[in-house]
Amino acid sequence: MNRTFLIFFAAVLFLRCNTAEQRAVQAPNIIYILADDLGYGELGAYGQEKIKTPHLDRLAAGGMRFTQHYTGAPVCAPSRYMFLTGSHAGHAYIRGNYELGQFEDEKEGGQMPIPETTPTLAKMLKKAGYQTAMVGKWGLGMYGTTGSPLLQGFDYYYGYLDQKQAHNYYPTHLWENDQPAPLENDYFLVHSPIAPGSSQPAFDQFKGKDYAPDRMLGKALHFLDTTAVNKPFFLYYPSPIPHVSLQVPDSLLQDYQGQFEEQAYYGTQGYTAHQTPKAAYAAMITHLDAEVGKIWEAVKARGQEDNTILLFSSDNGPTFAGGVDAEFFNSAGGLRGLKMDVYEGGIRIPFIAYWKGKIRPGSVSELVSGHWDMYNTFAELSGQEQSSPDGISLVPELLGKEAQQQHDYLYFEYPEKRGQLALRMGDWKGVKTEMKIHPNTPWELYNLKEDPQEQTDVAAQYPEIVKQIDELQRQAHRHPHIREWEFVDPKFKK
Repeated sequence: MNRTFLIFFAAVLFLRCNTAEQRAVQAPNIIYILADDLGYGELGAYGQEKIKTPHLDRLAAGGMRFTQHYTGAPVCAPSRYMFLTGSHAGHAYIRGNYELGQFEDEKEGGQMPIPETTPTLAKMLKKAGYQTAMVGKWGLGMYGTTGSPLLQGFDYYYGYLDQKQAHNYYPTHLWENDQPAPLENDYFLVHSPIAPGSSQPAFDQFKGKDYAPDRMLGKALHFLDTTAVNKPFFLYYPSPIPHVSLQVPDSLLQDYQGQFEEQAYYGTQGYTAHQTPKAAYAAMITHLDAEVGKIWEAVKARGQEDNTILLFSSDNGPTFAGGVDAEFFNSAGGLRGLKMDVYEGGIRIPFIAYWKGKIRPGSVSELVSGHWDMYNTFAELSGQEQSSPDGISLVPELLGKEAQQQHDYLYFEYPEKRGQLALRMGDWKGVKTEMKIHPNTPWELYNLKEDPQEQTDVAAQYPEIVKQIDELQRQAHRHPHIREWEFVDPKFKK
């Protein structure tokens, strides 16, 4: 009987292991490309007319373009945290850009680190047998802290750890697996204005030899070229483009030189000066588009296009600083607000999904969704438990199935810029601003279906809707762990 039991146990174990191996082989590769400060209206597929984005436009034409997709927060660090953890802003451990250290190399300190035990989608995918890599801008903790990407589910990483260092596209170094990776650039402080009317040498001081985006793209392509073909991979590629500073190799400016009426930017609003800021900004986005094209081609070259889902989005709305002219480019696509705002221009972002043979080409989704949905989406794609209570899986929508779960509401809580709240419930959206100054400020109310630009506050006409939004906000909010982020029902005297 013992022998029979052992044979049965061995057979069950074999079948279980074999099923797990088959699932790992069948699970799709996942590439998630995250732009930095790219506005809702800055791609051709989303109506942009002045900046060329041919690869992303083709990606959208061959896949699905989302029109009501949101970031978790209107700035870098919290939006990245919410993407990785599947948390919305009322539950997130990181809710703002909590800066540590300074800009100088020897004072590099990064941002508030993610706790080591935090569930992340990279840890979840690694558990599912994925090869995982992060190449680009991190912003969630330095080496030597719990926030190192190596402690958050990534087998390999290369790029910027500190967001402040990412203000410079010609840094002296990047980071590779917790070790400094030197670049052939001299140190300079990017936030150094120059005198109005300065000549060429004053602008040239902000140039270098090694352009960080090119180095990072090379590492991403190497990862794609060297992953084992019998195991799925996850590549998280958070590009620093087009976040200022306005720095781009002269060769990339050629397509836009003379295209726009220019006025030199002398660094008076932070970041590096540039003689042709509009051309530089457009060239940076076109360069990002070219990076997407090269990653796409690398997948095709390996014969993996049929089993790779390629996703592209942004971390928040377009910037207002560093010589960028968001109005000129209609960067927010006509929506109200910019980066650091919880109005639509600060939080509604482009989202493109491409999966050859699986996602219907040229499809457009109006599903209300956000960054925190990626956790459950990736979980379903990889056969794992959908354990994020704040997110939903977008797989049914992507594959054209009818059983797509809907959000009851989306919640936004942003402690910086004097404290802001937003909550979307169907077509209704409530907004509160200046809460650190006016704690009892009333809700503004907008009907996004009729008024997507949020121009007409109808709170007075719909008190019952305002009451529902207020009740949902109280349910969604959990007190943060630091005083600086507590502006909703604070437990201290100001």
